[in-house]
Amino acid sequence: VTGVQTCALPISVALLRQVSAQRYIGTVMVTVVLRELGPLLTAFLVAARSGATMVVELGVRDSQDHWIRTLVGLRVRALGAAVFCLTVYLIAIALASGYVVAFVQGVPLRVSAYCGQLADAMHWLDFVLIALKATLFGVVIGIVSCYHGWVRMLKVEEFPAATTRAVVESLAVCVLLDAVFLAGYLVR
Repeated sequence: VTGVQTCALPISVALLRQVSAQRYIGTVMVTVVLRELGPLLTAFLVAARSGATMVVELGVRDSQDHWIRTLVGLRVRALGAAVFCLTVYLIAIALASGYVVAFVQGVPLRVSAYCGQLADAMHWLDFVLIALKATLFGVVIGIVSCYHGWVRMLKVEEFPAATTRAVVESLAVCVLLDAVFLAGYLVR
C-alpha cells in the first residue's frame, strides 16, 4: 500500500495545490485510501502471499483426515481476521504518510487541520463497511485457496497452476465484492 501511495500521493497533493484545493486533501485520502485502496491492496498482498501458501500446504497433505476440515475452517476465520487487522494497520500508515507527503511538498497544513479534514470526510458507516469489506476479502481468499489445495492431492508439477488459479480467482472475487461495496458507498 505504501509503495503505491508513494507514487500517487505526491501527484495528488501537487494537483490539489495547483488549483488551491489543499482543503480537500483529507477528503481525497479518505475516499482513495480508507474506502478503496487500503482494503483492496491488503487483499492483493494476502492472496499472493498467504493464499498461495495455503494451496501448497493443503495440496501436500498425506491423507484426507477429518481434522484437516477443522483446520480449513480455522484458516478461513483466521484469514478474515488477519486481513481486517492488516487493513487497519496499513490504512493508519497510509493516512499518516499522506500528511508527511503534504508537509514535504510545502502544503500549509497543520496536523490538527489535516486530522479535522479526515474526521469531516469520514462517516460512521465507513468503519462498518471497511470492517465488513476487509473481513469478507479475507474469508473469500481463505475459501478459494483452501478449495484449490483441498480439492485433490496435487503433484509437484501442478502446484504453480493451482496456486496461480487460486490467487487469480481470489482477486477476481475481491474486485467484484469491492464493486458491490462501491455501489453501497455511492447509494449512501
